[in-house]
Amino acid sequence: MSSDLNELAEALIGQSAHAAPAHILEGLPEDVAQRKIAGAPHTIYQELWHIVFWQKMTLDWISGVETLFPANAADPFPTEAQAAAELWPDVCRRFLAGANQAAQAASDVARLNVSIRCPSRPGQPVRIMTVQDQLISLAAHNAYHFGRIVLLRQLLGCWPPPSGGFTW
Repeated sequence: MSSDLNELAEALIGQSAHAAPAHILEGLPEDVAQRKIAGAPHTIYQELWHIVFWQKMTLDWISGVETLFPANAADPFPTEAQAAAELWPDVCRRFLAGANQAAQAASDVARLNVSIRCPSRPGQPVRIMTVQDQLISLAAHNAYHFGRIVLLRQLLGCWPPPSGGFTW
């Protein structure tokens, strides 16, 4: 862990419990990121787009913007038109910029215990949680989907990334 990052920030951008997200994404060309695998519900591109969707939601919520919770489970994944409109490197850049914002928020220890409003699924009451709890939720969510990305990379024969990665 970097000496200037706490464990939560490391979980968002570092090598806390898994390979660093930037390394997991490294060296993937557009055609591989968009490749469908039989039996897999999403491509690598779709998984990262989904991560970016929820990361933006978290950043909104911790900033006091009550962005509405998606109406259905398909909404936080890209439509074909959305996927065609944004190239893989651009999704990666959006992820990395947001992840760095989230890590900065995690490092702002004075704000971690601030209560925030987090809209819930339609028909459910708004949840009140701390900035820290929402960032922990984001880190867990990202870890889950990055695990899926690693598995997809393995199935596509493109793991480990150029900078290395955990291979066990």
